[in-house]
Amino acid sequence: MTYSMTGYGKVICEYNGRHIAIEIRSLNSKQADLNVRVPSIYRSKEMEMRSMLTSELHRGKIDLNIQRNLAEGESSNQLNEALVKSYHETLKTASNYIDGGGEPSSAEYLNLILKMPDVLTPINEELEDGEYAAIKNGLIDCIKNVKAFRSEEGKTLEDVVKASTQDISSKLVSVEPFENERIERIKSRINASLTEDGADSKSIDEDRLEQEMIYYLEKLDISEEKVRLKAHCEHFLKTLTEDDSKGKKLGFISQEMGREINTLGSKAQHSDIQHIVVGMKDELEKIKEQVLNIL
Repeated sequence: MTYSMTGYGKVICEYNGRHIAIEIRSLNSKQADLNVRVPSIYRSKEMEMRSMLTSELHRGKIDLNIQRNLAEGESSNQLNEALVKSYHETLKTASNYIDGGGEPSSAEYLNLILKMPDVLTPINEELEDGEYAAIKNGLIDCIKNVKAFRSEEGKTLEDVVKASTQDISSKLVSVEPFENERIERIKSRINASLTEDGADSKSIDEDRLEQEMIYYLEKLDISEEKVRLKAHCEHFLKTLTEDDSKGKKLGFISQEMGREINTLGSKAQHSDIQHIVVGMKDELEKIKEQVLNIL
């Protein structure tokens, strides 16, 4: 099965009235590039969460975002009562030194005090085992959703690269009818160049000419390129059926396909074959573009 590196999943779980939203997004990347944003209470479990993501999603630019909404009436801050009293006494004393004004009301004092430092401090919560169990199960479900998304995207990618590879193979077969014609054209051109200056054809050493012709045609022979390109296309299609992560492997094979296609084009010296090679390059670009997103 082919998986894309593009994926999305979201799960909302509950624990003791708290709503916890878990969201995962993934895009293509050469390596596993994790970006984890979680509330501070979950920091102690961040490494375990990262391990779950890499073991299941393998690679890609993966963003994990967890939002924790407290239950109704629950607060994440606590009031420092002793400090509130101290600030109140200080403000009352300060107001006595100000002439012409009445004493501020309790609401005014409170408004000033709440702006003072350390009046409201975060509650040092300990992560409960039950809450983390709920989060862990939610993360597992979210990862499953991402993998399902990746699977659907992977089917589309597989169809595209498979069709393009088969098209390259078909174009390779279509080169064959032009090969004999191409060789005859090259021979005619060489013979014409030998006699165009008025040289007597009888003075030409036929054996030497044949040797030179064979040497020249061997340099332009495309048989090996055709065989290797065919083998690369078959290897690509076979690799596409593997279940393991194969995006990098497919990328390497497509590079080898590109080398053979380029060599085929440089040796062609035939307009129809050149047109076929251009079509192959177009299909290869489609393959390379899609392979970048295959897991």
